[in-house]
Amino acid sequence: MSERRTSAIGGMLVAIGPISMALYTPAMPDLARAFDTSPALVNLTLTLYFAGFAITQLVCGPMSDALGRRRTTVLFMALYMVGALAAVLAPTIGWLLAARLLQGVGASVGVATARAIVRDQFTGETSSRIMSTIGMILALGPAVAPTIGGFTLGLAGWHAIFVLMLFFGLAVIGIVLAAMRETTEPDAALLQPRAIMAAYGLLLRSRILVCCCLVLGGSIGALYSWATILPFVLIDRAGLTPQQFGLGMLAQSGMFFLGSTSARIGMRWVPARRLVAPGLAMIGLGGILLIVVLGLRAPAYLEVMAPIGLYAFGIGCAMPAMTTMALAPFPQMAGSAAAMMGFMQMGAGLVGGLAAAAIPDPVLALRIIVPTLALIAILAYLALPRGPLTPQRAPH
Repeated sequence: MSERRTSAIGGMLVAIGPISMALYTPAMPDLARAFDTSPALVNLTLTLYFAGFAITQLVCGPMSDALGRRRTTVLFMALYMVGALAAVLAPTIGWLLAARLLQGVGASVGVATARAIVRDQFTGETSSRIMSTIGMILALGPAVAPTIGGFTLGLAGWHAIFVLMLFFGLAVIGIVLAAMRETTEPDAALLQPRAIMAAYGLLLRSRILVCCCLVLGGSIGALYSWATILPFVLIDRAGLTPQQFGLGMLAQSGMFFLGSTSARIGMRWVPARRLVAPGLAMIGLGGILLIVVLGLRAPAYLEVMAPIGLYAFGIGCAMPAMTTMALAPFPQMAGSAAAMMGFMQMGAGLVGGLAAAAIPDPVLALRIIVPTLALIAILAYLALPRGPLTPQRAPH
């Protein structure tokens, strides 16, 4: 596929997970009232979504190497649609928890497939440029999703939000079948349990991959973590309505988009890797500001979203080079390597969500969890080896 088509399809696929989360967050306080349950239990719906998303990537990555990118994407998106339908019909919070878990399982294919189709076809600065474009598309989806979710909630109730997800899944399957070409030679031998374990053993022994994954986990994982916290901070503590919350989240995605755009422009003059350190500096500064500002003042929109926006800008700068560098040594295992990367990112979000559920005060949770993840990303970057990247063969 062309660079443009790969960017567009990759952006759509990688945006599935964040959109499915952001579309739904304005309804979280309403769901607590609708099911007569606690905010912590409603928060668990996001945590289970993270769990399904993170863990299942370790399955769908090798499946895409073994069965092909297109077939695997259609299969998992069908599971996503079943989860969306189950959420619409959920009579209890228990059913909703199960539905969100299934949605996470289905949506997990997006990140692994999107990055794998880039590695299948492109390397080096071209790959980083595509990853930057995918980051820009990724920013646009979650940018409008909370707004759409907030207004959908006001117009038709929370059930309608999951109906939107159902149609979104159907649209993704249609685009994959009509426009996405197969980019790998399927190898069924890679689906054998011994081959899967050997592949992940090789990936875990790669210091480059592990360090890059930790950088991305600490940065992008924070984005997923604060998604479980911000509705309760901005709606319950700062007094925003769900509609105002949806509009207010445009700042986060807008800064992410601006960071990705700045990175793409910067690549005209400097290699993508040289943009990582400035991006991580912004991430670190955003974490420090959350600690200081929220320690001195009561949470209000600007006090919360200014540090969050700075953090999001840094993610947009650091993500393209770290993603390209992680996948570069594994041309025959791009699906598995992308799955490992996605697992680390969503795993960080999962741990952050569990930690948030264990901390009664959401403001305190925000001040602890996000700066900690920033520190992990910075330390992992400092531990990254600086040598050449040697391609690794897939074990059989």
